[in-house]
Amino acid sequence: MCGIVGYVGSKQALDVVVDGLRRLEYRGYDSAGVAIIEPGGGGVQVQRRAGKLANLEKALAERSVPGSTGMGHTRWATHGPPTDRNAHPHSSCDGAVAVIHNGIIENFAALRARLEAAGHVLASDTDTEVVAHLLEEHFAGDLAEAMRAVCRELEGAFTLVAVHRDAPDVVVGARRNSPLVVGIGEGENFLASDVAAFIAHTRDALELGQDQVVELRRDAVRITGFDGTPSEGRPYHVDWDAAAAEKSGYPYFMLKEIAEQPRAVADTLRGRLAGDGQLLLDEVRLADQELRDVDKVFIVACGSAFYAGLVAKYAIEHWVRLPCEVEIASEFRYRDPVLDRQTLVVAISQSGETMDTLMAVRHAREQGARVLAICNTNGSTIPRESDGVLYTRAGPEVGVAATKTFLAQITATYLLALHLAQVRGTKFGDEIAAIVRELEATPALVEQVLDTVEPVRALARTLVDAKAVLFLGRHVGYPVALEGALKLKELAYMHAEGFPAGELKHGPIALIEEGLPVVVIVPSPRARDELHAKVVSNISEIRARGARTIVVAEHGDDDVIGLADHLIRVPRTPVLFAPLVTVVPLQVFACELALARGLDVDQPRNLAKSVTVE
Repeated sequence: MCGIVGYVGSKQALDVVVDGLRRLEYRGYDSAGVAIIEPGGGGVQVQRRAGKLANLEKALAERSVPGSTGMGHTRWATHGPPTDRNAHPHSSCDGAVAVIHNGIIENFAALRARLEAAGHVLASDTDTEVVAHLLEEHFAGDLAEAMRAVCRELEGAFTLVAVHRDAPDVVVGARRNSPLVVGIGEGENFLASDVAAFIAHTRDALELGQDQVVELRRDAVRITGFDGTPSEGRPYHVDWDAAAAEKSGYPYFMLKEIAEQPRAVADTLRGRLAGDGQLLLDEVRLADQELRDVDKVFIVACGSAFYAGLVAKYAIEHWVRLPCEVEIASEFRYRDPVLDRQTLVVAISQSGETMDTLMAVRHAREQGARVLAICNTNGSTIPRESDGVLYTRAGPEVGVAATKTFLAQITATYLLALHLAQVRGTKFGDEIAAIVRELEATPALVEQVLDTVEPVRALARTLVDAKAVLFLGRHVGYPVALEGALKLKELAYMHAEGFPAGELKHGPIALIEEGLPVVVIVPSPRARDELHAKVVSNISEIRARGARTIVVAEHGDDDVIGLADHLIRVPRTPVLFAPLVTVVPLQVFACELALARGLDVDQPRNLAKSVTVE
């Protein structure tokens, strides 16, 4: 969600801030703005515009603002529509303070009423603006102290960054339940909601803890709690550089990230298997006995990560023989799940900042459960608040729709399942080593799929005018069907639904009509319980009713020939690993169909990369 950049140093702040905002565009936004402190007592200069960053840059071209201290923001509307007056930064009555904000201030209505009764004039519909006026009231020469006082009055989840005319060499930030990271440079320092904003300048960062205020100067960083108690952030080094977040010649980040999937899977697997055949998951940090004591697993996640969790359920129950439930994170704590010290909760989040998942993690820990995070972002909140973490190592994913992080998440859940099997003794060591070796062969199989997807692109272009597409799958093919439908919804803005193929006759078959495209993910002929034959029968049923059948099946599966109007072949894999190859053509299909419709696949409308409010 909203992108935040703050800078203090010797460079022109405007250049640094706008470049940072450009690198954060992938998060999703509907307006943008900057605030720069002009040298020589020029005050705080604010420019903001609704729409894309280009609108702001056009306004700035007409009046460039000098200064070495400043901040910028890309907003995703919550309170108030995306208009110029609701765009951030927001200012105090006297114009001395400017504030940017990510999150929601839950008690803003009461605060606004109090401020207006005291004579303040608020010019926007946002909850953010109350902070600017509160800072105006509390400021007595120390902006950090004023921020601490304001934060003690606020309820909700928020990241705040502020500058003040009378503190021209200081940027102050605060965080509660919302991401904020410090970038440490030489003679300059940065604040951002994501390290991507400052990665071109420094790869050294500091994690901020919960309920902390940070005071940034060009040669110093000071961190305190909301109560003023001194604190220290945890330093870490970002293991990728600015080049990793560039398009590398691809017209869209999504196309680049689809192509990077073999490496994402390989990197997630690298170094996990020791020479003696034992899995080494050092980041997990949960003792073997703690994992032996587990009698139930819950997986909590949102969006594509939830579908990765559905795949994980099959692996955990099959290899570990532990009951496993997969829950939408936003529903988890509200149904009062039964949790105790014998429960393992696995939280899957690409960003590590997904608010619904974070709240589920906190609820689980309050109930005494052990929590393990699967995450792609080092130093983010969910791993920090979990008992252990398994990082996916997919590298930065800029496209809003998950591609390489989805495959990396599935891969990480296989590793977790095998680790549990190793600790609990449900698989012998040589069996686990053999499975890992098979898993290590999958990046080459994903590469094979990518080398043969041109017919999928051509097929997608023929469906540019389709009104809807259905997806069917069984076993691990069902989560793939859900993910394929989600990609089409996200990117092409068309109706798409994923169904368990076995449910076809229980309702969805009523949707089948002449010419309706239906994508069917066919399980391997080696799948248990005659699943393959059952899905082949489903294809016959929908084809008999006029559906246009698009069949994803293994090489060598001849049973689908004659039933598929369009046949997409994928390499043979072990049954549980099939999602790593079957989902790839569906990603390509959705991306190409959206491009054929003239849509921006990197920044789909109304969507944000990281959803940091509930």
